[in-house]
Amino acid sequence: MFGRFKREERDADQLDDEVVEQELATEPADADAEEEQDDRDEWERLDASRDWRQDGPFDISEVDLEADDVERLDFGCVVLTPFDGMQMQLQVDQRTKKVQAALVMAGPSAIEIALFAAPAQTSMVADIRAEMVAATEKAGGKVSLVEGPFGTEVRRIIPMKDPKGNRVFHVSRTWFAQGPRWLLRGVLMGEAGQASGIDGVSELLYEFFSNTVVRRDQQPRVPGDLIPMTLPASMVKSAPGGDTAPEQAKG
Repeated sequence: MFGRFKREERDADQLDDEVVEQELATEPADADAEEEQDDRDEWERLDASRDWRQDGPFDISEVDLEADDVERLDFGCVVLTPFDGMQMQLQVDQRTKKVQAALVMAGPSAIEIALFAAPAQTSMVADIRAEMVAATEKAGGKVSLVEGPFGTEVRRIIPMKDPKGNRVFHVSRTWFAQGPRWLLRGVLMGEAGQASGIDGVSELLYEFFSNTVVRRDQQPRVPGDLIPMTLPASMVKSAPGGDTAPEQAKG
């Protein structure tokens, strides 16, 4: 879709650096790396096994949005690519006009997009995942981890009550993609939240999440803090939603 030469050039430079590092590596360093690998659980090893963002989501430094004529929705820190029939609901702070999250719907399925600050050098996904597991179990729900399209996928079933007091269950799948000092979270709900893999009802939302481009500002932030989106001027007057408090990355 958009140009990706910047990502390819960066990867080539990174590969050259890795070759030099390997030539200079010593046996103690290799032993330390092996020990560190052993300390990880299977899901951390899965997340570290390859570049799960090879096909997106992308950092703004990795793509050229001017390489095509696609009309996108620019929310400041994230740029979204709409698709035919897409519907969107926004959680907006009416005082600051900042978007806390975007809920994108495709028929009976939906994905909630939110962006958070992350460390520059280390992954915070394992810690967030542990918090999600603990919170789900505390709520009396069920949680399972599976290999997803972006590494470890968190699947949850949480008991709730509807407005009439009836017992219902909230079923979801959560994807995480961590880039340079940012973490993008996608929570699938509806039919896609109950499905497996990225075929069928999940395919369109998978492509939407993959095509997301993150434009992280240089403002210092605590890892895990929500990075609010900026409401496009064309949407300010008609945006739905009310005052909402910033949520945490674990969701």
